[in-house]
Amino acid sequence: MEQDHKSYPIGFAFIDAEGVAEVSAAHSIAAAPTLIYFKGGKEVDRVDGYKPSDIERKLTQHSFDIATTAPPASTGIKEDLNTRLKKLIESHRLMLFMKGSPDNPKCDRMFYIIHFTCFTFYVFGFSKQMVGLLNDINADFGSFDILSNEEVRQGLKTYSNWPTFPQLYLDGELIGGLDVFREEMQDSDFVAKLPKKQANDLNSRLKSLINSHKLMLFMKGDRHQPQCGFSRQIIELLNGAGADYGTFDILKDEEVRQGLKTYSNWPTYPQLYLNGELLGGLDVVRAEMADEGFVSSLPKRS
Repeated sequence: MEQDHKSYPIGFAFIDAEGVAEVSAAHSIAAAPTLIYFKGGKEVDRVDGYKPSDIERKLTQHSFDIATTAPPASTGIKEDLNTRLKKLIESHRLMLFMKGSPDNPKCDRMFYIIHFTCFTFYVFGFSKQMVGLLNDINADFGSFDILSNEEVRQGLKTYSNWPTFPQLYLDGELIGGLDVFREEMQDSDFVAKLPKKQANDLNSRLKSLINSHKLMLFMKGDRHQPQCGFSRQIIELLNGAGADYGTFDILKDEEVRQGLKTYSNWPTYPQLYLNGELLGGLDVVRAEMADEGFVSSLPKRS
């Protein structure tokens, strides 16, 4: 929470329940963690135990209560900002305001939860989860990085009366945040009305990428800086065989990363293709490298 504490007009204090047992007793602490919400020095709400959805919901609820007492902004400035926000929201049928971008979502919020003996940190990548849900259904959506514009970030909270991010809009109307969207995803009618990417367009792009080199490797990172052990090992195998190959960094394009899993019915990376056909991942390539006929069929560096 400390990472984005300005998103909530609420102060936070953390107490070691075991170290100050008298405080725990005074507030009837019976579970770890316990979060107590105070207003005007009096307890107004609490969450007993680790219940992320309740924590988020009640933070939002009490933030609303405080935000409604804030002084209004200048009318002229507010109208100009509202016009801009409306245009941004309506720039795509399905529009996501998030931290980061779909290809590089940022970690949204860190909750500091109190245990009796120590502090424990629970991290929720809300923007990353939202993007994942949208990609899972092949949704066609636009996005705006609120970290790049503080005026939009703060203005949208008031404009839509929703103080947290990500925020998802459909046809100019707020759907909500991650929890709301996850619930809506259980409704097949709701999913059906969301705009979808044209599968044929994506498949054409994937086919073009696969065939851009006779031997093509889809990996994490590139041949000079592999970003995982599997990618590094397959690079070593190909280099050891003197192979001439192209590479594509799936970490830089989430659409390709997710689409290729379905296109080739192969859920993991790296993926190696020869003459437009999938060979497989690291284990398959390692086994094939024991076959001299296979090695001789690979294009070689001149």
